[in-house]
Amino acid sequence: MSSLQRRNRNPISTLRPTIRSLLSFSLAFSLPLVSAPLRAQDSSAIEYRAKANYLANFPSFVEWSPEALPPVTAPFLVCVFGEFTFGTSLAEITRGTAVQGRRIEIRWVRKLQELSACQILFVSRSERKRYNQSLDAVRGRMVLTVGETPEFLDAGGIVSFSSQSGAIQFDVNLEAANKAHLKISSRLLALARRIVNQAEAAKS
Repeated sequence: MSSLQRRNRNPISTLRPTIRSLLSFSLAFSLPLVSAPLRAQDSSAIEYRAKANYLANFPSFVEWSPEALPPVTAPFLVCVFGEFTFGTSLAEITRGTAVQGRRIEIRWVRKLQELSACQILFVSRSERKRYNQSLDAVRGRMVLTVGETPEFLDAGGIVSFSSQSGAIQFDVNLEAANKAHLKISSRLLALARRIVNQAEAAKS
Protein backbone atom coordinates (compact mmCIF):
# COMPACT_ATOMS: atom_id res chain seq x y z
CA MET A 1 0.00 0.00 0.00
CA SER A 2 1.36 3.42 -0.98
CA SER A 3 1.75 6.31 1.47
CA LEU A 4 -1.07 8.10 -0.35
CA GLN A 5 -3.40 5.14 0.10
CA ARG A 6 -2.54 4.98 3.79
CA ARG A 7 -3.37 8.66 4.24
CA ASN A 8 -6.72 8.23 2.48
CA ARG A 9 -7.96 5.33 4.52
CA ASN A 10 -11.05 6.30 6.50
CA PRO A 11 -11.28 4.92 10.06
CA ILE A 12 -15.01 4.28 9.64
CA SER A 13 -14.33 1.85 6.82
CA THR A 14 -12.65 -0.68 9.10
CA LEU A 15 -14.09 -2.79 11.88
CA ARG A 16 -10.79 -2.85 13.76
CA PRO A 17 -10.23 0.73 15.00
CA THR A 18 -6.78 1.79 16.06
CA ILE A 19 -6.00 2.84 19.61
CA ARG A 20 -5.63 6.41 18.36
CA SER A 21 -9.11 6.46 16.83
CA LEU A 22 -10.54 4.90 19.96
CA LEU A 23 -8.95 7.53 22.19
CA SER A 24 -10.20 10.29 19.92
CA PHE A 25 -13.67 8.76 20.06
CA SER A 26 -13.57 8.56 23.84
CA LEU A 27 -12.22 12.05 24.41
CA ALA A 28 -14.63 13.68 21.99
CA PHE A 29 -17.65 12.48 23.90
CA SER A 30 -16.38 12.60 27.46
CA LEU A 31 -16.04 16.38 27.22
CA PRO A 32 -18.91 18.46 28.62
CA LEU A 33 -21.50 19.46 26.07
CA VAL A 34 -21.58 23.04 27.30
CA SER A 35 -18.76 25.01 28.91
CA ALA A 36 -20.85 28.15 29.47
CA PRO A 37 -24.56 28.96 29.84
CA LEU A 38 -26.25 28.64 26.45
CA ARG A 39 -29.73 29.16 25.14
CA ALA A 40 -31.83 25.97 25.16
CA GLN A 41 -31.75 25.72 21.36
CA ASP A 42 -27.94 26.05 21.33
CA SER A 43 -27.59 23.34 23.98
CA SER A 44 -29.91 21.06 22.01
CA ALA A 45 -27.88 21.63 18.84
CA ILE A 46 -24.66 20.66 20.63
CA GLU A 47 -26.36 17.58 22.10
CA TYR A 48 -27.50 16.34 18.71
CA ARG A 49 -24.15 17.10 17.12
CA ALA A 50 -22.60 14.77 19.71
CA LYS A 51 -25.22 12.08 19.00
CA ALA A 52 -24.56 12.44 15.27
CA ASN A 53 -20.85 11.87 15.92
CA TYR A 54 -21.65 8.72 17.87
CA LEU A 55 -23.87 7.33 15.12
CA ALA A 56 -21.20 8.08 12.52
CA ASN A 57 -18.54 6.24 14.53
CA PHE A 58 -20.53 3.22 15.75
CA PRO A 59 -19.87 1.25 12.51
CA SER A 60 -16.17 1.17 13.41
CA PHE A 61 -16.93 -0.70 16.63
CA VAL A 62 -19.80 -3.01 15.64
CA GLU A 63 -19.48 -6.03 13.36
CA TRP A 64 -22.12 -7.05 10.84
CA SER A 65 -21.67 -10.37 9.07
CA PRO A 66 -21.13 -9.93 5.28
CA GLU A 67 -24.34 -11.78 4.43
CA ALA A 68 -26.36 -9.32 6.53
CA LEU A 69 -25.10 -6.33 4.59
CA PRO A 70 -26.57 -5.04 1.34
CA PRO A 71 -24.73 -5.62 -1.98
CA VAL A 72 -21.53 -3.61 -2.33
CA THR A 73 -23.26 -1.38 -4.85
CA ALA A 74 -25.98 -0.50 -2.30
CA PRO A 75 -25.54 1.94 0.61
CA PHE A 76 -25.06 1.16 4.30
CA LEU A 77 -28.20 2.75 5.75
CA VAL A 78 -28.21 4.82 8.92
CA CYS A 79 -31.90 5.53 9.45
CA VAL A 80 -33.73 7.95 11.69
CA PHE A 81 -37.29 7.22 12.80
CA GLY A 82 -39.07 10.23 14.29
CA GLU A 83 -37.83 13.78 14.74
CA PHE A 84 -34.76 14.40 12.58
CA THR A 85 -33.26 17.38 14.41
CA PHE A 86 -29.66 16.50 13.58
CA GLY A 87 -30.05 15.33 10.00
CA THR A 88 -27.75 17.93 8.49
CA SER A 89 -24.99 17.28 11.05
CA LEU A 90 -25.19 13.52 10.55
CA ALA A 91 -25.06 13.86 6.77
CA GLU A 92 -22.03 16.16 6.99
CA ILE A 93 -20.11 13.88 9.34
CA THR A 94 -20.70 10.72 7.30
CA ARG A 95 -20.13 12.27 3.87
CA GLY A 96 -17.52 10.27 1.96
CA THR A 97 -17.31 7.46 4.56
CA ALA A 98 -17.92 3.76 3.99
CA VAL A 99 -18.51 0.51 5.87
CA GLN A 100 -16.96 -2.61 4.30
CA GLY A 101 -16.88 -0.85 0.95
CA ARG A 102 -20.45 0.44 1.15
CA ARG A 103 -21.03 4.18 1.28
CA ILE A 104 -23.01 5.44 4.26
CA GLU A 105 -26.39 6.95 3.44
CA ILE A 106 -28.59 8.79 5.94
CA ARG A 107 -32.28 8.13 5.51
CA TRP A 108 -35.30 9.58 7.31
CA VAL A 109 -37.77 6.72 7.54
CA ARG A 110 -41.44 7.41 8.23
CA LYS A 111 -43.03 4.00 7.67
CA LEU A 112 -42.53 1.05 10.02
CA GLN A 113 -42.32 -1.41 7.12
CA GLU A 114 -39.22 0.38 5.78
CA LEU A 115 -37.16 -0.02 8.97
CA SER A 116 -35.95 -3.54 8.22
CA ALA A 117 -33.75 -2.23 5.38
CA CYS A 118 -31.60 -0.25 7.83
CA GLN A 119 -28.24 -1.29 9.29
CA ILE A 120 -28.39 1.34 12.06
CA LEU A 121 -31.74 2.61 13.29
CA PHE A 122 -31.98 5.67 15.52
CA VAL A 123 -35.41 5.97 17.15
CA SER A 124 -36.12 9.48 18.37
CA ARG A 125 -37.71 10.14 21.74
CA SER A 126 -40.67 11.49 19.79
CA GLU A 127 -41.51 7.85 19.00
CA ARG A 128 -41.37 6.52 22.57
CA LYS A 129 -44.99 5.39 22.31
CA ARG A 130 -44.00 3.29 19.28
CA TYR A 131 -40.81 1.72 20.66
CA ASN A 132 -42.32 -1.77 20.62
CA GLN A 133 -43.62 -1.36 17.08
CA SER A 134 -40.34 -0.03 15.71
CA LEU A 135 -38.28 -2.72 17.43
CA ASP A 136 -40.68 -5.46 16.31
CA ALA A 137 -40.16 -4.25 12.73
CA VAL A 138 -36.44 -5.13 12.89
CA ARG A 139 -36.58 -8.09 15.25
CA GLY A 140 -34.44 -10.99 14.03
CA ARG A 141 -32.42 -8.74 11.73
CA MET A 142 -28.88 -7.41 12.10
CA VAL A 143 -29.91 -3.86 12.91
CA LEU A 144 -28.14 -1.76 15.52
CA THR A 145 -31.00 0.01 17.28
CA VAL A 146 -30.20 3.27 19.06
CA GLY A 147 -32.49 5.40 21.22
CA GLU A 148 -32.25 8.28 23.63
CA THR A 149 -34.37 7.40 26.67
CA PRO A 150 -33.96 4.73 29.39
CA GLU A 151 -37.21 3.10 28.27
CA PHE A 152 -35.63 2.25 24.93
CA LEU A 153 -33.35 -0.40 26.44
CA ASP A 154 -36.25 -1.76 28.50
CA ALA A 155 -38.20 -2.22 25.26
CA GLY A 156 -35.33 -4.25 23.76
CA GLY A 157 -33.20 -1.57 22.10
CA ILE A 158 -29.43 -2.11 21.92
CA VAL A 159 -27.94 1.33 22.64
CA SER A 160 -29.43 4.33 24.40
CA PHE A 161 -27.90 7.76 24.86
CA SER A 162 -27.91 9.43 28.25
CA SER A 163 -26.65 12.71 29.67
CA GLN A 164 -24.28 12.60 32.63
CA SER A 165 -22.86 15.81 34.11
CA GLY A 166 -23.57 17.63 30.88
CA ALA A 167 -21.88 15.07 28.61
CA ILE A 168 -23.52 12.58 26.26
CA GLN A 169 -22.84 8.95 27.19
CA PHE A 170 -24.48 5.67 26.23
CA ASP A 171 -25.77 2.45 27.74
CA VAL A 172 -25.74 -0.96 26.03
CA ASN A 173 -28.19 -3.84 26.20
CA LEU A 174 -25.81 -6.69 25.43
CA GLU A 175 -28.48 -9.37 25.29
CA ALA A 176 -30.37 -7.36 22.65
CA ALA A 177 -27.15 -7.04 20.62
CA ASN A 178 -26.63 -10.80 20.76
CA LYS A 179 -30.21 -11.44 19.65
CA ALA A 180 -29.55 -9.20 16.64
CA HIS A 181 -26.35 -11.22 15.98
CA LEU A 182 -24.22 -8.09 16.24
CA LYS A 183 -20.76 -8.20 17.77
CA ILE A 184 -19.91 -5.04 19.70
CA SER A 185 -16.21 -4.36 20.19
CA SER A 186 -14.95 -4.70 23.75
CA ARG A 187 -13.29 -1.32 23.21
CA LEU A 188 -16.67 0.30 22.70
CA LEU A 189 -18.19 -1.56 25.64
CA ALA A 190 -15.38 -0.20 27.80
CA LEU A 191 -16.61 3.33 27.00
CA ALA A 192 -20.24 2.57 27.88
CA ARG A 193 -21.67 4.16 31.01
CA ARG A 194 -23.62 1.01 31.76
CA ILE A 195 -24.03 -2.47 30.27
CA VAL A 196 -27.31 -4.24 31.03
CA ASN A 197 -28.27 -7.90 30.62
CA GLN A 198 -24.60 -8.87 30.50
CA ALA A 199 -25.15 -12.11 32.43
CA GLU A 200 -28.08 -13.14 30.20
CA ALA A 201 -26.00 -12.44 27.09
CA ALA A 202 -23.17 -14.63 28.35
CA LYS A 203 -25.57 -17.59 28.59
CA SER A 204 -26.77 -17.30 25.01
